[in-house]
Amino acid sequence: MDYATNSRPLLQDTDDRETGDSDDTFLDDNYAGSINASTSNIPAIQLAKDRSQASASSISTTTTAETRIVGSGNRIAPSDKYNFTYAVFYLMGMTTMVPWNFFVTAEEYWQYKFRNVSSNDTSSMTPRQLEFQSDLSIAAAVPGVVFLILNACVGHRIPLSLRMNGSLVLMLLIMMGTTALVRVDTDSWQDDFFNLTMLTVVVINSFSAILTGGLFGIAGQFSAHYMTAAVSGQALGGIFSAIADIIALTFASNPVTTAFVFFIIGCVVLLLSQILYIVMSKTLFFRYHTSATLMKSSLEADPTARDLCPRLEPRFPVVLRKIWLYGFSEWLIFVTTLSIYPAVTVLVGSQNHGRPWNDVYFLPVVNYLLFNTGDYLGRVFAGLFEWVNPPSKLISDSALIPCSS
Repeated sequence: MDYATNSRPLLQDTDDRETGDSDDTFLDDNYAGSINASTSNIPAIQLAKDRSQASASSISTTTTAETRIVGSGNRIAPSDKYNFTYAVFYLMGMTTMVPWNFFVTAEEYWQYKFRNVSSNDTSSMTPRQLEFQSDLSIAAAVPGVVFLILNACVGHRIPLSLRMNGSLVLMLLIMMGTTALVRVDTDSWQDDFFNLTMLTVVVINSFSAILTGGLFGIAGQFSAHYMTAAVSGQALGGIFSAIADIIALTFASNPVTTAFVFFIIGCVVLLLSQILYIVMSKTLFFRYHTSATLMKSSLEADPTARDLCPRLEPRFPVVLRKIWLYGFSEWLIFVTTLSIYPAVTVLVGSQNHGRPWNDVYFLPVVNYLLFNTGDYLGRVFAGLFEWVNPPSKLISDSALIPCSS
């Protein structure tokens, strides 16, 4: 008899040609797994106290709403009403990238904060202005990688609700502090403000990485449709931040006001994500797909099931052998793109001046909006057209980069 917490396990090959790897998985909140056993050895696990009063044809959703396996294997599958969960996954994907996108896109604000206050000459840039985007990229990427690894190793030991809600609350508080600093005159302590900003970037991106790991752990328990929503939402966040910056530039008269409105929008997104995630986590559809804890509790309550289905921990070598090719492909893409965006591309400016397009809108449109639009379309198409066989060869995007003599 097969007890499954996910109808399509993330690491299971579609053609079942894998040999030598065990199908044993685990039941933590953060992972989607399955318990496979012989029908001749493992009896059905009774998940209701009085199963005789609930027939297979008529089951009350109020008493067995969260029951994944009923009777002899029939499943109750609630629907995603109004695609609410799908939309929240999109929003949560956007939210994971809010710190990165909003800090990177507010280029005019950072240029103003780190300008040469002793001179009115705006044609020459200070070292802080030239190097800020590079420093920002490092401060965001390093803690992001570290905490994603930590989340994969020990994240399942921390309650999912604490990781998700705690990260969202702390990200919101840090973003509110950044918004408040916009109105503070930092001309006399630029170096200290720079150090404070880098510390803020490190901390907020650490919590963003924890949120990202938790989100994709949840998405792995749903169908691939919802994983695509979370991934596409990350790119949509870049488009959203670029459009928000353009709108702020249109109605604001100076960099300080523009940044203030811009960061307030980021705070609103974080707050909205917090509220909608709480609402989503209480829906029947969400609890149905994330009810690994129910299965775990049922196993622990039944001594026979507990002996026959022991608790298993994730085996990372097995996982890595299954996903290394796709992981390496993604790593190569990010290395290629993030090596030049935004640290290098932000230095590209229009050769003409005197018009709003050249002086105001060129950078946010050409650098941020265009890049993130391409990123979004690529992720959407990858979700619509899955091409995973054969996975034996890789074409390096770096080979397309022209070499200069």
